[in-house]
Amino acid sequence: MAREVVGSTSPNPAVGAVLVKDGAEIGAGATQPPGQDHAEIVALKQASDQARGATLYTTLEPCCTWGRTPPCTKAIIAAGIAEVHFAVIDPNPSVSGNGRDELAAAGIQVVEEEVEGARELYEAFAKHITTGTPFVTTKYAMTLDGKIATHTGDSKWVTGPEARGFVQHLRRVCDAILVGVNTALTDDPYLTARDDDGNPLERQPLRVVLDSACHTPVAATMFRQPGATLIATTKAAPDSRIEALEQAGAEVVVLPSGEDRRVDLPALLTHLGARGVVNLLVEGGGSVHGAFFDLGLVDKVYAFVAPVIVGGETSLSPVEGSGVAVMGDAWRLADTRTEQIGPDWLIIGYPRKVSPVELDGPAVE
Repeated sequence: MAREVVGSTSPNPAVGAVLVKDGAEIGAGATQPPGQDHAEIVALKQASDQARGATLYTTLEPCCTWGRTPPCTKAIIAAGIAEVHFAVIDPNPSVSGNGRDELAAAGIQVVEEEVEGARELYEAFAKHITTGTPFVTTKYAMTLDGKIATHTGDSKWVTGPEARGFVQHLRRVCDAILVGVNTALTDDPYLTARDDDGNPLERQPLRVVLDSACHTPVAATMFRQPGATLIATTKAAPDSRIEALEQAGAEVVVLPSGEDRRVDLPALLTHLGARGVVNLLVEGGGSVHGAFFDLGLVDKVYAFVAPVIVGGETSLSPVEGSGVAVMGDAWRLADTRTEQIGPDWLIIGYPRKVSPVELDGPAVE
């Protein structure tokens, strides 16, 4: 249940809860959009008076603080729940462990259980609630020889329809999609989240375009799609271009620029985090991905590899930027997993730097 509502609950975490009594399910629920009931409350309302003496299973430690809704712990105690099982301690510093302790102090048996995949479910929420910035996921598709387009710039399509369908899943669960202005100019993308039939969903992630001088065309297709578009620019953008994009339907935010005169990415992440973006999906080209990697801002990677050879010295690659000078400084993916999607392969992992000992292995005498 929790996975089914990921994205629709931001900036709150997506939670699933089930109430069981005498071996039968008497209530179940998932977190509703912000300001509405949390999963535990949905389940308790379904169970009504039957909840007394029941066992509650939930993916996340019940909250014990007041926000837009009352604490779930108070409702659980008032309902007479006998046991609470949860998979992950709430990473919110205001809750972490306190919800568990409050329930235990009320005489409720509390059990923490390891559930596969549960921590991954809350990785984005954990970063946002502790740093105020989004969890950054980069996604790209490349050929077997590491190209994202031919030397002419043609990129449709590197991967098959199954992989492209999976990308729609990623869009459905993120809060914002980011591209660079070159992608906006070259591909004129929709940047929408769609259902399995190709229809745009009611809830759309925020579209973010990195555009330091506001070169995005006012006739861009994305402005005619459902959902909002944010142009992140700098003081280098002419007022006339800012006004034209705003008249086209975009929101324009002027941010500081870095040494390269481009939008300062940490400042952008702070801005996005403050407006409730928990999960940011970066779908830019090599320049944008390179900039995020150069600054160490990437939290997770989804890399699709197609069994296709393109070749060409000037064919584009997925990650550019400054890069590293020696292999020992390269980003290496940890906790990787792979899966085949149609004819293509998907590699998922978390980039990190490794020590020389980890890189070289133990000395051989």
